[in-house]
Amino acid sequence: QVATGKPANCDFDECSAMPSPCGDGQSCNDPDVKKSKDFECTCDSDNSIKKVGSPATCEKDECGTMPCGMDQTCDDPVKTVASIGDFTCECSNGVKATGAAATCETDECDSKPCGKGQTCTDPDKASNKLHDFECACDADKSIKKVDGPATCDKDECSSDPCGMGQTCNDPTQSVGSIGDFTCECSNGVKATGSAATCETDECSSKPCGNGQTCTDPDKASNKLHDFECACDADLSIKKVDGPATCDKDECSSNPCGMGQTCNDPSQSVSSIGDFTCECPNGVKATGAAATCEIDECAAMPSPCGADQTCTDPDKASDKLHDFECACNSDM
Repeated sequence: QVATGKPANCDFDECSAMPSPCGDGQSCNDPDVKKSKDFECTCDSDNSIKKVGSPATCEKDECGTMPCGMDQTCDDPVKTVASIGDFTCECSNGVKATGAAATCETDECDSKPCGKGQTCTDPDKASNKLHDFECACDADKSIKKVDGPATCDKDECSSDPCGMGQTCNDPTQSVGSIGDFTCECSNGVKATGSAATCETDECSSKPCGNGQTCTDPDKASNKLHDFECACDADLSIKKVDGPATCDKDECSSNPCGMGQTCNDPSQSVSSIGDFTCECPNGVKATGAAATCEIDECAAMPSPCGADQTCTDPDKASDKLHDFECACNSDM
């Protein structure tokens, strides 16, 4: 300023200049109007940001603090403290919000990532947390996996549910199909989900042969090789899974007695009583001693001689050497 005849007033408030030396969005303060370039610029949106003699740098990228969280896209178009809150958050499905994280509400189970036989659960849709869905096997809820299908495989035949003598087949081998295994009997009878009732009577093939009785005690359970053979002539003689040994030589007990020949042609308990007894004179009997009727005195010449009388007291019992000689002179 210029003054005539007196000192000039050199005071000048630099903040009064138009336009303001600080620019928009900042407050200007000149603490000493007598000094030049001592004005101070303060950001309106953040009073802590200041600068002397020129505008303050009020720029700020709000996305630098990750206000949108994971899996959202942040955009701050102005990047200045004068426009705090103008950033946008955008979800992967296109949902947007300004000045705060968006509520994306993404249900990852909508795409059916678990597949058949499993239940999908997305515990946190609102926060738009991805890859946190959980798959649980329908047949066994304790089998679970996060961010992918659970391993629900299970071979039901491994526990031998069909038992002996049956063939087990589990076509799917999955806990999602528990109970689909099949049991097949050797005769072709099948059942699904449990052991088959095979009703196999092993005696139908007559494995014991003649003279023996066959019994199969457990047909329903399809237990093989448990049939029993018992000798008809002596039921106490038995054998499991094959013919019993029913042989017996009846001559061993000497049923014919002295002086007779015994013969047992079959030597089997299935033919008791078929032994024969034969006298020296050829007389035979079956199943008992023969009645030989041997008169030892009838022999020629007489066993007593010409001057003695011969007597055989017991012909019927076939007792030999019991004949008696008596002198004729003593009679």
